[in-house]
Amino acid sequence: MIVRRSLLLGLVAAMPALWLPACGGPGAAGDYDVILRDGTIYDGLGGDPYVGDLAIDDGRIVAIGDLADKRGTAELDVDGLAVAPGFINMLSWATVSLIEDGRGMSDIMQGVTLEVMGEGESMGPLNEAMKAELEENQGEIRYDVDWTTLGEYLDRLVERGISPNVASYIGAGTVRIHEVGYENRRATPEELARMQDLVREAMREGALGVGSSLIYAPDNFADTEELTALVSAAAEFGGAYISHLRSEGDRLEEAVQELIKIASVTGAPAEIYHLKASGRANWHKLEKVFDLVEAARAAGLRISADMYTYPAGSTGLNATMPLWVQADGHDAWVERLRDPGVRAQVADEMRRTDVDWENFYTQAGPEGILLIGFRNPELRRYVGKTLAEVAEERGTDPAITAMDLVVEDNSRVDAVFFLMSEENVRRKIQRSWVSFGSDAGALAAEGKFLLSSNHPRAYGNFARVLGRYARDEGLIPLREAIRRLTSQPAFNLGIRERGSLTEGYHADVVVFDPERVGDLATFEQPHQYATGMVHVFVNGQQVLRNGEHTGATPGQVVRGPGWSGWVFNQPPPDQE
Repeated sequence: MIVRRSLLLGLVAAMPALWLPACGGPGAAGDYDVILRDGTIYDGLGGDPYVGDLAIDDGRIVAIGDLADKRGTAELDVDGLAVAPGFINMLSWATVSLIEDGRGMSDIMQGVTLEVMGEGESMGPLNEAMKAELEENQGEIRYDVDWTTLGEYLDRLVERGISPNVASYIGAGTVRIHEVGYENRRATPEELARMQDLVREAMREGALGVGSSLIYAPDNFADTEELTALVSAAAEFGGAYISHLRSEGDRLEEAVQELIKIASVTGAPAEIYHLKASGRANWHKLEKVFDLVEAARAAGLRISADMYTYPAGSTGLNATMPLWVQADGHDAWVERLRDPGVRAQVADEMRRTDVDWENFYTQAGPEGILLIGFRNPELRRYVGKTLAEVAEERGTDPAITAMDLVVEDNSRVDAVFFLMSEENVRRKIQRSWVSFGSDAGALAAEGKFLLSSNHPRAYGNFARVLGRYARDEGLIPLREAIRRLTSQPAFNLGIRERGSLTEGYHADVVVFDPERVGDLATFEQPHQYATGMVHVFVNGQQVLRNGEHTGATPGQVVRGPGWSGWVFNQPPPDQE
């Protein structure tokens, strides 16, 4: 039940979201920089909401409760609105979108104040060959690669000016490319030692731990022993392990067991990226995954997961082809696909269900693969069509069509894959150890972002939790949805002084209308902002005011436990 207190602000109190100057007139100094008046406070820890005031000063939350005797230099009447900690995007691909547009519009409009990157790939450390490749493979968004380490990249974002905060894991694939390249082989002891040193350097710079993405080349070429060695290096600094599992379909249970084994051996907490059971034949396996995770948690391991709230995923057409054809890098892959003999072999494997790689071609089917992004302007006429439709239009077999598109576009070709069941989406939302990540960039519904389509999760993933699943379907209470968007991921990440409305914490604060919050983006029309988010503060500065971006870019680098000296396995006071 919401506990209300009596605080009358005159007639203006009846107008939610109105900006109120301090009593001394415009620009007059108050006790605090900002006071949010009469909002419904959700602490982020799962506690019952209550009506109260919240004060922000010098970038921090400094007081919560009845502040009738205090004044803010600026005040907001938020009566009837929810006041909560800023949301954490556990799987963000805003690595490039924030270079183009630092506002992070699609996420800020949903209340996201921290973008967490590093799913297998991270923007450092880079050697000269990797820098050249990163510049060569750029699409419409062009930028200079003027950094080397992961920490330098994050600092560059802040120097450019960004609205949300940023953090990152170091990519297991990135350090493998740095030392081994794209070859399908075990790392030598010397290479593995250097890879561990790269992880240690990144941890000292503030990386959160090691992230892997094991269905893709070259990440897939790493065995469990290599991953364990990298995670052990991160664990020396309190770092965690987070993974796109080696299989989310035919070998899902074995893949979960690999992650649990790595956590057990290294002592590091471990998280499953975008938990799912892919392919109709595998949907039933989700219950077994729940059992495996919960048994590990009962045994004392820190195992968790995140998810996006849709029954479709998004990646490239590389996920429809065997890994051997992708060995040695992108150029080698494309060149092999020009060879008639190779094409015949690849097409045969694509159509089979008994292969030893994660085959999105058979799991989704050509009719369940929606094409959304091309580099070649001549191919953009296919955006919004399925692979089956394009194959019919071209008069070629769908498997051959997929290879042709990769060659003609000289890219992986972005696509949406309809792989999961809506029932399983709901079941995951109801698990207390699951948080949320968009697996997408922070986009804007304008400019270069409109040159391609995208998955609606970029614009709606978090609003969909609050609106459709918490409010409309009642799967979880709103206070629990907010906990899973705030304090829970903050604890799993090992970051301090964020994730709850606690005095002294950084003022990452969101204000939204619980009755209006929701997603509008669809697969047909994905470039649509979510509704219901009224105000957003990042580090005490307002970046969203009455649903409009202010242009402020106060985002900072949020650094992990290795940089701060905090021991990961010692929970902060608000998580005990």
